[in-house]
Amino acid sequence: MDHSASLAQPLNLRPEFAPGQPREDGPSGGASPGAMSAGARHFAWMLAATPLAGAHRYRYLLLLRFGLINLIGLGLLALAQVHGWVTLTLSADHTHLVAVIFLVFLAGLGACGYRIAQTSRELNRARPFNPLIPSLAAQFLAKTRGRSGESRSILVSALRLKLTQRIAVIRHTANSLVLLGLIGTVIGFIIALSGVDPDKAGDFNAVAPMVSTLIEGMSTALYTTLVGAVLNVWLMVNYHLLAGGTVKLITALVELGEEHAGP
Repeated sequence: MDHSASLAQPLNLRPEFAPGQPREDGPSGGASPGAMSAGARHFAWMLAATPLAGAHRYRYLLLLRFGLINLIGLGLLALAQVHGWVTLTLSADHTHLVAVIFLVFLAGLGACGYRIAQTSRELNRARPFNPLIPSLAAQFLAKTRGRSGESRSILVSALRLKLTQRIAVIRHTANSLVLLGLIGTVIGFIIALSGVDPDKAGDFNAVAPMVSTLIEGMSTALYTTLVGAVLNVWLMVNYHLLAGGTVKLITALVELGEEHAGP
């Protein structure tokens, strides 16, 4: 069967009519200007829905970026484990402060992921906006509708403070990683100097224990500082991603509020 001939024929969007059924044709047998068949209406609806489908193309983009960033971070962590650096770091720290720093990092990363998922969901509900779906955009519109410009500005400032304060805990957690690393540095130096006895410096048998204690303290100081700094950078990258998404959400809500503010 030759399909090329059938494909070359024009698409007939006009429905079939039963015998005796009145046709909506003009005097010359063509379609009247105001008449449109069911197929043509469906085709027009598809064309009108195409831009809306394109608007959903980038849904949950913020969450996808979060996953990509942390996938790269986990890959680098796995590479460090392959070379034995992770095991060496944990075994060299006898105070277990490195493990504490890593647990604090995991708590901050989990909180950041939760906030990013919330922000990404609210962005999707604000663009495009559907008043039938409960969202932060719907709540903001309900507060700003019918208000004056000055009153809307106050509500926008309150919204900005609320959303900014909601993500501030992530930044504080990232900063605490550096502080924990510095605390580990101080503890390491205390351990290193606690084993040094100037009175026994000339005793050959006492030098070996002093050197061992010195190395243990310096290992604690250096490894805790390194882990705290690296995990701080990792968490701050996620925080800046969350802060950028929060700014986009505030902008979308303000634009939506001004669009539906009314006279």
